[in-house]
Amino acid sequence: MNEPIRILGISGSLRTGSFNSGLLRAAQKLLPEGMALEIADISKIPIYNEDINSAGQPESVKKLKVQIHTADGLIIATPEYNYSISGVLKNALDWVSRPPQEQIFSGKPLAIMGAGGRMGTTRAQHHLRQIAVFLNMFPLNRPEVMIQQARNKFDANGELVDEASRQEIKDLMIAFKGWVERLRS
Repeated sequence: MNEPIRILGISGSLRTGSFNSGLLRAAQKLLPEGMALEIADISKIPIYNEDINSAGQPESVKKLKVQIHTADGLIIATPEYNYSISGVLKNALDWVSRPPQEQIFSGKPLAIMGAGGRMGTTRAQHHLRQIAVFLNMFPLNRPEVMIQQARNKFDANGELVDEASRQEIKDLMIAFKGWVERLRS
């Protein structure tokens, strides 16, 4: 029997009721057969400081690096803050990309999604794709999942209840499975 494709999900939001964390939980329930999705916790990662890094990376960073290294692919759910990705997401990516010679992201398949307001995280996703170029990740181009007016698509428990949005995530996960398999061979 084949090992399942192991995906690591990272939410760019730390908020308890985060819509982007809700997207990852929805993705866990909508995975095609043969996939498993673990959600990383980036809340304990300190603000990047080269002095701290020189003294030794924090355990929270080491853990995330192991999770990324052992994953077959990454899915990042990004909110949009000031037309870009959140500071906590950028901070986590900065920590894990050091030291540069390790290149932990190089060749890693990437799926991107996001939930936000009127624009649905389009600009943040574009910036994340630019970062992925530098990190040499391989983003899946389509389907794109940019959930607009997210506050109307989740219930009081933070569960995604909008059926059209759920279908978009399901389609993304099916396409991402194929993308990871294609890049594996």
